[in-house]
Amino acid sequence: MTVATIAPLLPTYARYPVTFVDGEGCWLVDEEGRRYLDLFAGIAVVGLGHCHPAPLEAAEAQLHRLWHVSNLYSTEPMAELAERLSQRFGGAKAFFCGSGAESVEAALKWARKATGRTGFVALEGSFHGRTMGALSVTGQPAKRAAFEPLVPGVRFATPATLTEAVDDSTAAIILEPVQGEGGVYPLGAETLQLARDLADTHDALLILDEVQTGVGRTGAFFAWQRYGVEPDAVTLAKGLANGLPIGALLVSDRAPVAFEPGDHASTFGGNPVSCAAACAVVDTVDDELLERVLALGARFEAGLSAFGPVRGLGLMLAVELGRPAGPYVEKALEHGLAIGTAGPTTLRITPPLTISDDEATLGLELLAEVLAA
Repeated sequence: MTVATIAPLLPTYARYPVTFVDGEGCWLVDEEGRRYLDLFAGIAVVGLGHCHPAPLEAAEAQLHRLWHVSNLYSTEPMAELAERLSQRFGGAKAFFCGSGAESVEAALKWARKATGRTGFVALEGSFHGRTMGALSVTGQPAKRAAFEPLVPGVRFATPATLTEAVDDSTAAIILEPVQGEGGVYPLGAETLQLARDLADTHDALLILDEVQTGVGRTGAFFAWQRYGVEPDAVTLAKGLANGLPIGALLVSDRAPVAFEPGDHASTFGGNPVSCAAACAVVDTVDDELLERVLALGARFEAGLSAFGPVRGLGLMLAVELGRPAGPYVEKALEHGLAIGTAGPTTLRITPPLTISDDEATLGLELLAEVLAA
């Protein structure tokens, strides 16, 4: 019996029967000392691999200096991270929080304040988080049903019906460049450009949820940079601090600031330790690493195609099995491999961006064994 099976936790997760105690690079170690090749990276969070020296050293150094002072004061790591992200975006102002859902909540409030409107348009199949506002714009009825009524004024569309859904009551269109929890479906340049055009036509805002796609996961720092369609705002989280809790809303310098003191807050937002780690992550995700993500993505896509249709972008990939995927995740653990799902019949592959060629080869070999079992 593992620690996870006896801990007094609310049953919000269907956890697998393994307890991890250590990690280094692309490898995890369980409480019995068994090693697992990690092709999941904590759902695309540990982008640089476990215990990467750059964020580890930055966080450790900050731990010896300052942990928290509240957002009534400034800290160096927060200011430095805001500057780095602004440079990567091409000019933006940041709000820091503790998670992806919080960053979406901030974006929705910002859009309403900036436009004076209440309506939102999101896509069917989308996922933006599980807090009330973020859940309200999540286009998966099964996730919303138990918690309704939610925030009103949300319309859900497909790329084909997006034009009809947006009108002069729309505060913002919110989209994931690649739908993650909805099955790893890239929207493509045409859909993003249509959303940009509709937002401009109706004086609405375009918010891109890059909680999962951001920080190099798709082969560019922001996925929108691969498509050339600039949003008014971006939400970030998962990979930003390589596993330490952080979220961010970036508002373009070309969009209204809207927020005033007292409009929004996050007690732990801009935490010095998380921001120090995030600064190191941003510095590490350089052009060389992004080029490697593209090359590795192409290699994984070719290798995964032996198991079924592949979709995704960079190192955010999925394989459509056409049969229940969950049992294969458990079988993978038996073979010393960590993978995930993105829907009932879809395997999700989101390895650390730093995975080596030999580890990529081993991962594909182990996956072949799992799917043949």
